[in-house]
Amino acid sequence: MNLRELVSALNDFASPALAESWDNVGLLVEPSPPHTVNTLFLTNDLTEEVMEEAVQKKADLVLSYHPPIFTPLKRVTWKTWKERLVVRALENRIGIYSPHTAYDAIPHGVNNWLTKGLGTCTSAPLHPSTAPGSPAEGTHRVEFCADSEHLDAVLSKIKDIPEISCLTTLPARVEGEEQTRVSLNCSQKALLEVVALLSQNSLLYHKTEILLLQKPLLPHTGMGRLCTLSEPASLSDIIERIKGHLQLPHVRVAVGAGRTLDSPVKKAALCAGSGSSVLKGTEADLYLTGEMSHHDVLDAVANGISVILCEHSNTERGFLSELRDALAVHLQNKINIIVSEKDRDPLQVA
Repeated sequence: MNLRELVSALNDFASPALAESWDNVGLLVEPSPPHTVNTLFLTNDLTEEVMEEAVQKKADLVLSYHPPIFTPLKRVTWKTWKERLVVRALENRIGIYSPHTAYDAIPHGVNNWLTKGLGTCTSAPLHPSTAPGSPAEGTHRVEFCADSEHLDAVLSKIKDIPEISCLTTLPARVEGEEQTRVSLNCSQKALLEVVALLSQNSLLYHKTEILLLQKPLLPHTGMGRLCTLSEPASLSDIIERIKGHLQLPHVRVAVGAGRTLDSPVKKAALCAGSGSSVLKGTEADLYLTGEMSHHDVLDAVANGISVILCEHSNTERGFLSELRDALAVHLQNKINIIVSEKDRDPLQVA
């Protein structure tokens, strides 16, 4: 499959627009075209050891869940390990693609996979995603009617206001008079200036409508998940389920104030990776994530919420096998898809 065709298909599988604004997703390294992809190589973290594995397995594109290029590179030399990744990729004509938080948000993504470790449950995003690009611009829409006497002067002043978009005019008949209906989108800041301008003319002001533009929520899409178990289970049972799902011998546990290992868990809030900012303030019996700050754990425990920490990438890596199967269907089995055997969490219990 041609690289650009494959990237388009990967973007259809999980739109980069769903990623967090701070993230760096999509195609990060592109060999000179044309570039054909016969083997897609999946990894959670692209380390040098994993890159060597990709080279040995003749990968044409690495899909690295975490973006190996996050902060900007000022040079590409052999000096630092991330620079060396780029050098090795280009020398061996290997592209690098990263979905990261786009895979966190989608209904068939990382967080949905993590919910399966709790047992039978229903789940909903903690922070729902909104439809990208709808509406395209502005936070408010302003509509008003003006007669020919005032129209040109008002439009001239409105066009001088920054952050105005989608300005349209249409003929309208108001109370038997021929007028023009003006519609525009604007930012919160521009709204104040538009209202101030229109309020100078009482006839215009009394015919003004202001609408708040809100992007529609996407079903089952967003960051984190709040899970309601079909049957409550003890904290100790949940711990064992999580260890089994993630194939871990150990996890770290903080028991909420007033709770014990036998206390029932009915609602669990989870976030793959680093969950502090996503989980904070959520009412639940349990927080499940890879890592949280010490003080956020203390806050949760003080509020009677137990915490299970599994280390960052341990809450993500197991999804790769499920992803391999899903992508095989999505890509109609046109390419070979393999999962890294060298990829692992850098932390272990000694």
